Amino acid sequence: MGPSARRLAALAGLLLAGLCAAELPPPPEAATAYLPQPPAQGRRFMAVTANPHATAVALEMLRAGGSAVDAAIAAQMVLGLVEPQSSGLGGGGLMLFFDARRKRLDAWDGRETAPLTASAGQLSDSAGRRLDFARAVRDPRAVGTPGLLAMLGLAHREAGRLPWARLFEPAIRLAEEGFAVSPRLHGLLALEGRFADPAAQALFFDADGRPWPVGYTLRNPALARSLRLVAAEGPRVLHRGELAGRVRDAVRGDLPADEADRRGLLGYPDLARYQPLRREALCRPYRGYRVCGFPPPSSGGSTVLATLGIWRQLPAAPVGSVEFIHRFAEAGRLAYADRAACVGDPMAAPVPVGAMLDEHYLTRRAAAIGARAGPLRRAAGLCGEGGEAEGERPSTSHLSIVDAFGNAVALTSSIEDAFGNRRMAGGFFLNNQLTDFSETGPNLTAPGKRPRSSMAPTLVFDRQGLYAVLGSPGGSQIPNFVSQALIGLLDERMDAVEVVAQARVGSRNGPLEVEQGRLAPAVREALEARGHGLREVEMTSGIALIVRQGRGWVGAADPRREGTAGGD
Repeated sequence: MGPSARRLAALAGLLLAGLCAAELPPPPEAATAYLPQPPAQGRRFMAVTANPHATAVALEMLRAGGSAVDAAIAAQMVLGLVEPQSSGLGGGGLMLFFDARRKRLDAWDGRETAPLTASAGQLSDSAGRRLDFARAVRDPRAVGTPGLLAMLGLAHREAGRLPWARLFEPAIRLAEEGFAVSPRLHGLLALEGRFADPAAQALFFDADGRPWPVGYTLRNPALARSLRLVAAEGPRVLHRGELAGRVRDAVRGDLPADEADRRGLLGYPDLARYQPLRREALCRPYRGYRVCGFPPPSSGGSTVLATLGIWRQLPAAPVGSVEFIHRFAEAGRLAYADRAACVGDPMAAPVPVGAMLDEHYLTRRAAAIGARAGPLRRAAGLCGEGGEAEGERPSTSHLSIVDAFGNAVALTSSIEDAFGNRRMAGGFFLNNQLTDFSETGPNLTAPGKRPRSSMAPTLVFDRQGLYAVLGSPGGSQIPNFVSQALIGLLDERMDAVEVVAQARVGSRNGPLEVEQGRLAPAVREALEARGHGLREVEMTSGIALIVRQGRGWVGAADPRREGTAGGD
């Protein structure tokens, strides 16, 4: 047994039994079977995505001489087809892109925006009561202006090598010829039960209302037609062309005539005025590396870097031990408190990121961690008290790519909840991202505003250059997933498979969350004795990790989803 196998066996021995916790509804994107995948190795390039079809298409583009951006666009179009519950043309995304020749790192923001008529508290009933989440995600006022396609268009203009139309050919072909329904897609459709949208119901369920079984060949001709339009006309077709009309009609089409113009609904002006943004990546030193994440309106980069900044001040502890879990949870609790209190759209109000990541401030935060769990939801920090992370759902996708030229992409994309708003336009689901706004604080709904995100595409550099590319789906758990992966990779020197497979733990400034079925009773009892309220949950991470190894790359996909890695 090699060192990696011994380490995994030891962790399995420590983290293996269930625990009792409060009953929680299953996450909208429940975990699939836990299926460890072998790592992939490549001397020239590497791709890790959330689905085998998307990985194969990314490799096809890379073998054709395409850039990491080309491969990411082609793979994302396939993900919108085979993972329709997670991302697509109706949603948004955040991309970190490293240009190896220019030694330049860009953060491209394709986050959705609120309509021009949006207002705080708009997701309420006629009596002014806030809608519960199940109703809010399906409300037409939850749909934000999609930004993914416009952002990908910007990225291609800057860093594409292959023709734009070429990138859509594999997804069009697969949509027309069909693909086998995966266990994950079938399971999520079964959980959903039915769609009110007739187009969605007809596409994913048979005449008797049963979801298509695993292995059924699913075709999506409507999406193929939409992709042909995008290939021919570019992103403008979604914002000013034929697809803009389909999106608007999908949002307003099932409303009574007297409600079709109510405030807060997405309309033509919102689609036409949308602009993707280039932002400056957020980078900080850590253990001799430079870790770079996405800036606000994402809270992912700042929360990951704050967690690491607190963690580096704490004494070392064995992975999986009581002390390790306690300290990691407390570091995350403090970082998430500042996330909730400080982070929103920086174009609406300044976000004090520099102060949040100041070394002296993080040293004081670390000094507040004692032997017992801190009080829940009362981690008053730089911007006042921050509550427990809310709302944001784990229905997202991530891909990581390094090309033959040394360029890299980390792209996280989402429609928010599983199947988003449940409305389809042109063969793709629309998002419900406006449920990511908060009731108080810097993340209040406002016209044209981008809601706070937890997406955390991440790049790591060392003295030789690019060292690692990673990210994950998982809603507001994403910063914990990525922070734990970075600690495993950079502190513990885990190999790529160990990093993506390790048992997940963390706190979002609330109870200590532990992965279902992977905590030994003795560890649980010791944590409870320290004052932790424990919550056993499915951890639906989907880490896609690429690490430099020798003169090449190794890639690994999280065993909790259906991702794969491939390289040459």
